[in-house]
Parts: sequence; structure tokens; C-alpha cells
Amino acid sequence: MATGKVRFIYRNFVIIGPESMGAARASMCAAEQERFWDYLTTLFANHTGENVGDFTDRRLQAFAAQLGLDEGTFRSCLSSGRYDDQINQDKARGQSLGITSTPSFIINGQLVQGALPFSEFEKVIEAELAKIGS
Repeated sequence: MATGKVRFIYRNFVIIGPESMGAARASMCAAEQERFWDYLTTLFANHTGENVGDFTDRRLQAFAAQLGLDEGTFRSCLSSGRYDDQINQDKARGQSLGITSTPSFIINGQLVQGALPFSEFEKVIEAELAKIGS
């Protein structure tokens, strides 16, 4: 239910090498075509391990094609590296907040780590909303 009480912001946290950086770049390039979440879902669905060839440039471009993205625009964006500074800043900010692994979440300043069930997030969110009288 959309209440406007919670805002979700996704940040990249590149920690597992060059394929992780490529995947982050590719997701930002997909965002230019309004397909960030679709692309991210495709990345997670196609991840089998760290730096094993899942996210080579060729595969990242194939994912874009599967999603019907403009391939020339996507390829140009991916090779440009124009999001590298933003991706590196996201990582530095995460580290300054104590993040050391993914997935990690900051809920109103509180670090929550791990792929937890929604009920665990709900507890933290509801406790934080109660603090501000929402």
C-alpha cells in the first residue's frame, strides 16, 4: 500500500570485482531508458557466482536486448563509464555507514544487513514510523 511514509532509494555497492562494476554501470544505463528495475531483476535472475562470466559486457548487452532497450544507446552508455564516479561515491557512502556486504539497508539511520524476510523489515520500519508519530 502506498502511503508516502517510506521512501526507498537504491544505491550501488560494488564489492565483488569487475563484473560487479559492469553490472552497476549497466543498471544505470538501463535507468536512462526507464528500465532500471527490470534490468536489475534480470541481473539477479542470471547471477550464478562472483566473477564467473555472468556479467561480461557481452552478456550485459544481451540482457538489454532481451528487455527491448535501445541497444546502441545502451552500448554507448556502458562503454562510456559515465556513472563510475557515482557508483564509487555510493560505495564510499555505504562504507562510511558501516556497510560491508550486500544486501544491506539503512532504515532511518539503522543498518539492517542480509536478505531478510519482509516481516523483519516491517518491524524496523514500523518502529521507526512510531518514533516520529506517523
